[in-house]
Amino acid sequence: MQADKTGLETMRHSAAHVMASAVQRLWPDALFDIGPDTEDGFYYDFDLEHRLTEADFAAIEAEMAKIIAEDHPFVREEKSRAEVLELMRGRGQSYKLERLADIPEGELISLYSSGDFTDLCRGPHLERTGEIKAYKLLSVAGAYFRGDEKNQMMQRVYGTAFLSQEDLDAHLRMLEEAKRRDHRVLGRELDLFSIQESVGPGLVHWHPKGARIRSVIEDFWRREHYRAGYEMLYTPHVGRAGLWETSGHLDFYSENMYAPMDIDEQRYYIKPMNCPFHIQIYKNRKRSYRELPLRWAELGTVYRYERAGVLHGLMRVRGFTQDDAHIYCTEEQVEGEVRECVRFAIAIWRAFGFEEITAYLATRPEKAVGDPAQWEIAQRSLEAALEAEGIAYEMDEGGGAFYGPKIDFKTRDAIGRSWQMSTIQFDFNEPERFDMLYVGADGQMHRPYMVHRALLGSLERFLGILIEHYAGAFPLWLAPVQATLIPVTDKQTAAAEAMAAKLRAHDFRVTVDARPEKMGAKIRDAQLQKVPYMLIMGGREVENGTISVRSRVAGDQGVMTPEALIELMNAERRVELA
Repeated sequence: MQADKTGLETMRHSAAHVMASAVQRLWPDALFDIGPDTEDGFYYDFDLEHRLTEADFAAIEAEMAKIIAEDHPFVREEKSRAEVLELMRGRGQSYKLERLADIPEGELISLYSSGDFTDLCRGPHLERTGEIKAYKLLSVAGAYFRGDEKNQMMQRVYGTAFLSQEDLDAHLRMLEEAKRRDHRVLGRELDLFSIQESVGPGLVHWHPKGARIRSVIEDFWRREHYRAGYEMLYTPHVGRAGLWETSGHLDFYSENMYAPMDIDEQRYYIKPMNCPFHIQIYKNRKRSYRELPLRWAELGTVYRYERAGVLHGLMRVRGFTQDDAHIYCTEEQVEGEVRECVRFAIAIWRAFGFEEITAYLATRPEKAVGDPAQWEIAQRSLEAALEAEGIAYEMDEGGGAFYGPKIDFKTRDAIGRSWQMSTIQFDFNEPERFDMLYVGADGQMHRPYMVHRALLGSLERFLGILIEHYAGAFPLWLAPVQATLIPVTDKQTAAAEAMAAKLRAHDFRVTVDARPEKMGAKIRDAQLQKVPYMLIMGGREVENGTISVRSRVAGDQGVMTPEALIELMNAERRVELA
């Protein structure tokens, strides 16, 4: 068996079946739903009276070891619908009966058996259970049947499997490191943000230090956009129902929108997206080809309903600020604009310290709107842009939205986890729905090409990823507090405050720790808060007009003049933004 992606997926899916078989042996009354492989492992959903906890994992893994040692073959059988119904009814497997009902009449129905366990499954699987090499159960969580809160709550057991013990051990070390970097824990320890239950789940409160980081990111984002020829927009948070009917959101996206409100006997909805508002600005007057391309960007706060069970710190929220932009251009401008989007996205991610970036090009699905010729032009422009910029990419055939092809970028963080980031998305739907036009060089009316483009995506999610990437120890230009001044005694407090004012005049973010604590305790606290520089001022430093400098990374840097310190910090800030 080759150590490729397909082989790993097959092993993990087979391991899910072996885990289910082990659960069946230990708890014969268990009811089973599904057990797919995932990007990092596998899971299986169970309904059983016993409340599974991680304390049960040792017993389940021991039973899995027996099943693997018994080396059962994975046997595939094709049966009629009536035969499968009889089998699953006889075993009382009600969830399998519901899954069976999903299979269209006439479609092949396959079962896989290994030892005394039989599952309704398409496969594929390994040849034998003995081929499963290295595995580990990781966690257990609740999951509604079919993901619907109205249905039965299942017990979902997560696990992982690898082709070698070495690979498994490396993955487990990564998971331990991920726990250490958990943005929810660091957000609390560093006092960056909170989610207040009294206000509502999924709604983020930015504390002063978190707001500092966000402000730095937003300022950088705006500066780079202005340099790239974009203009900024600000749009309302609510709009009349008719706007969302025209856009199609009420037909296709209403389950993610919050309930309407009535204002002046008109129905309004809080916005889940910014696009319709940008289109309204475009349509505010007649447009000429001479104005195009238009590059409009907004840090627009939107609200989308997410089930409580999927909310996760900053990564999955109900209210978030979207790094949103739309480009309106002619056919002749498309390729150049897309190439610039690709270049811009890569440059932004590298500025934040992410280097390993890959792309996925999603093409026209079976059901799509728009002229096929337009799709061809759009897809060709996406491919050409990626190739021109030397970006490795994979094809996602048929994976585009119904309204246009797209590029999705993924990057890896400091511990190797993959995150989806920027998206460049064509849209042939909205220009038609809103009848967007411009006057061409021939004097005739033409439909513009519309490109949705998000570089950072949700600022909330981006901050979560950034916290975990740096484990809260941000580089100088992003750190919410760049330096802490530590007076040794009360006598040096006034001098420390004066030095803080001088540093602030050079746009450094500094604090003064004037607490009645020992100097060692103050230094330790600053280290725990991951402050890049600790600046110590005792009687000698005040007398000589100097500062003792301690770096979070490099330790003691000796005594410096204020001018030398400012130059040191400026140089570090310039390098990080180069």
